[in-house]
Formats: sequence, structure tokens, C-alpha cells
Amino acid sequence: MLSFIGALPGAVSQGLIWGIMAIGVYITYKILDIADLTVDGSFCTGGAVFVMLFGSGVNLWLALLAALAAGLLAGLVTGLLHTACGIPAILAGILTQLGLWSVNLAVMGMKANVAINVTDQANLDRLLVSLRFVQDVAKGTRPFYRHPILVVGVFSLAIISVLYWFFGTELGASLRATGANPNMARAQGINTDTGKVLGLMLSNGLVALSGALLSQYQSFADASMGKGAIVIGLAAVIIGQVVFGRIFRNFALKMLAVSLGAVIYYTVIQAVVSLSNINTNYLKLISAIIVAVFLTIPYWKGKYFHAKVKTGGASHA
Repeated sequence: MLSFIGALPGAVSQGLIWGIMAIGVYITYKILDIADLTVDGSFCTGGAVFVMLFGSGVNLWLALLAALAAGLLAGLVTGLLHTACGIPAILAGILTQLGLWSVNLAVMGMKANVAINVTDQANLDRLLVSLRFVQDVAKGTRPFYRHPILVVGVFSLAIISVLYWFFGTELGASLRATGANPNMARAQGINTDTGKVLGLMLSNGLVALSGALLSQYQSFADASMGKGAIVIGLAAVIIGQVVFGRIFRNFALKMLAVSLGAVIYYTVIQAVVSLSNINTNYLKLISAIIVAVFLTIPYWKGKYFHAKVKTGGASHA
């Protein structure tokens, strides 16, 4: 139990970082109704671009902006493959993800792993978030406002605020209409292809930004760091929907629920690992089980709970 409590701040911090990625997945999965597998590649792209630029002395915010831009380009490629080339969305995402594996290696100088030098105190202090900050704040050697939970929490709220504003604009509303009913959207004069490309770009931009934050947090970028990212993103979306769906009706609160879903996901993972002393090689299996459970809950609720309500109300027909 003590080991779980000690690891909880780190799990929450990491969950919030992955929550930004999950918001990107929410845009394609829930708003556009597209299963985009580009995520597994663009997540690493963001981390690789950030680490290489930051390591060469580029300003942190410029490096984050470059990571965001790299994600936007990845989403643009997927969008064009889908809309301009007529390739199904899921296959377009797979093709982009496959190509990004080589691109990511090229960005990192054909190395599978590139680290940030955090032994240099000046270099460490330049970072926005780091696992070391969790320990430093606990020891009192670093101010509380540098804690990753607070920093990433504010970062996430800022992103949610910007997205809430954007989806309230005419362009954002047309994007939502594209996902809700593309035929009706086209009848209203909306270019649905443009909406899909824009949505995929926005989604992968957020995913890459999340990858850049994670590479900071763990002090390195790895070619396989995005493997299984889509599963974590979908898990966060589903968990957020199951846990907060009844109380979070506002669009901004729905995105907040996705972020909190990622925190719950990582907290559950940490609890299982800490309290059971299970071999970490089983983490992928545990992740699959957790996602399967939360995917099953809405199905069972719809099949059994609503079925009973309908049966009870049919007596006066």
C-alpha cells in the first residue's frame, strides 16, 4: 500500500499527460467517428522532434510548437490519403503510422532512443515537466507550482478552453456536423472532406504535443514510445464516458472527462502493479483487460438495464 501511495503522484502526472493525447483521440473517435491509427506514430513523432530540438538548444516553447506542427503534418497526410486518394480512414492511418516509424528514426538520427541530459541542472530547470520534479517537490527542494500535476493540469485546462472556443465557431461547428451526419452536412454546403482533414490534423497535433510532454517527463524519446497509444486513448475516452457520462453534459466537461479517464486508467494500472507485485511484462495484458471491462459496461447497461425498463413500461400498450 505504501508503494502505491508513493507512486500515485507520478501515476496522476503521467495520466494527465496521456489525457492530452486522449483528447486528440476523442476528436476523431467521437466527433468525426473515425478510427485513426496514426496516433501510434504521431505520438512518437512529437517526442522525437521535441527531444532533438531541445537537446540542440532550441527554446522549450518553440520545441513544443515544432512538435505540434509535426503532428499536424502527420494528420494532414492521413487526411489526404483518406479524402484525396479514397483510402479508407483506418487503412490511411495504418499507412501513415507505418511511414512515421522510419521518419521518427530519421528525426532521431537513426537511433532508437535519444535522451535529454537532465544531469545538467541548468538543462533540467529548462524543462516544463519532469519525473524528477515530483521527487523534488516532495523533498521541498523545488516550489510546489513546478509539480507536474499542477503544470500539466493547467496545460490541459488551457487546451480544453481553446478547443471549447474553437468548436463553438462556425468552422468548429461544421467539423462537428461532418462527424454527426456527413450527408446532411454536405446538403448544408459544408465541405466534409475539409472537415475530416482538419479534424485529423487537430487530433494528431494534440497527440504529438502529448508525446513531447511525455518525452520531457521521462527525459527521453523512444522509437516504440507510441506503441499501443491508441488503446490508451480509447481507454481514457471510454472510462471518462462510463464514469462521468451522466454528470458531464457540457462539451468542455466531456473533454475534461476524457482527461480524467486517462488519470483513472493510470491509477488503476499503478494500483494493480503496486498492490499485486505482478510482473510488469503483463502490463499489456492488464491494459487489454481494463479496456475490455470498461467497453463491456456500457453494452451490458444498454442490453440488460434498458431492456428491463422497456419491458416494465409495455403493460398498458
